[in-house]
Amino acid sequence: MTPSRTATAPLTGLRVLDLATLFAGPLAATMLGDFGAEVIKVEHPTRPDPSRGHGPAKNGVGLWWKLLGRNKRTTTLDLSKPGGRATLLRLAATSDVIIENFRPGTLEKWDLGWDELSAANPRLVLARVTGFGQFGPYSRRPGFGTLAEAMSGFAAVTGEPDGPPTLPPFGLADSIAGLATAYAVMTALAARDRTGEGQVVDMAIIEPILTVLGPQPLWYDQLGHVQPRTGNRSTNNAPRNTYRTADDKWVAVSTSAQSIAERLMRLVGRPELIAEPWFATGAERARHADVLDGAVGAWIARHTRAEVIEAFEKAEAAVAPVQDVRDVMTDPQYAALSTLTTVDDPELGPLRMQNVLFRLSATPGAIHWAGRPHGADTETVLTELGLTPDEITTLRKEGAL
Repeated sequence: MTPSRTATAPLTGLRVLDLATLFAGPLAATMLGDFGAEVIKVEHPTRPDPSRGHGPAKNGVGLWWKLLGRNKRTTTLDLSKPGGRATLLRLAATSDVIIENFRPGTLEKWDLGWDELSAANPRLVLARVTGFGQFGPYSRRPGFGTLAEAMSGFAAVTGEPDGPPTLPPFGLADSIAGLATAYAVMTALAARDRTGEGQVVDMAIIEPILTVLGPQPLWYDQLGHVQPRTGNRSTNNAPRNTYRTADDKWVAVSTSAQSIAERLMRLVGRPELIAEPWFATGAERARHADVLDGAVGAWIARHTRAEVIEAFEKAEAAVAPVQDVRDVMTDPQYAALSTLTTVDDPELGPLRMQNVLFRLSATPGAIHWAGRPHGADTETVLTELGLTPDEITTLRKEGAL
């Protein structure tokens, strides 16, 4: 049975073809689908999106795919086959967006480049998501988020001062690029509303993470400054660290505002530090982080985490518990925001996962179904496209489905 969605979401009427895999491109399509776009996931008949097999599985069903594939209908298509190419062009003619992450030149090799796709639909937006972009000396290299995390400067500033550069244990660069791609697609669609013409989005995974890292290039350009690894500490303010509590748990503390730093010193019984000349600016406080960490850490170590958070709240100082996923699932703030929601799945039953990314007051997004089985909607999608049963059979015989 084909899933259904509501007709009141803000992107209702937008059709997106998700040709991408692992992870940035598919995440962008997920973000669009969460707010009403009709997303058709196009996978190879024998080589589905590898996210179906990434990470833990239940009863042989990959759980990552249940999240990444939500709100998408799934169809199979081998784009290298003549029938697969012809079918994709027919789909493109009725679609608004295509998201792909093949290496540059792959679509062109199949005669499915921008010239052919835009000829089929001049209003089409083609989002091309690759590790290094569509041109340049690295463009033909295999590209993954890990390489972007290393190349952008993220790994170089992450970790302890005397330790190695550190990579994140999750798809950070891919996720940032996925969100950036969704934004880029909506920007291109806004331009289409004015011009009537689609265009190509060239998204290199190495770029959005560089933006998120802040003014590092500007600092280097103007001052020759290279940001060092500082562990949990900041060069811009202190105290800023994680601290162990009396019940062997952890909290994170930040003092980005001067008033917060002063409140914290009063809370931990060290108000005399506020009078020090170096306490007046965040950068100067950062140079005395050993003193400040010692004062804060000693006070926190004498109290349980619950006591620390209660005292910080009364003092209007900034603190948060260091939580793992077990804590997140029961956190009252996440519960109040409905950050996690339950999705009924015909394969696995009720699934708890992250809700849509943001809340709209008038036209909210929604999750209507979790990731579907490989090719589950092929017959329906192609029939809606106008293919006859005989044409679908021919495509299967060709190996295009």
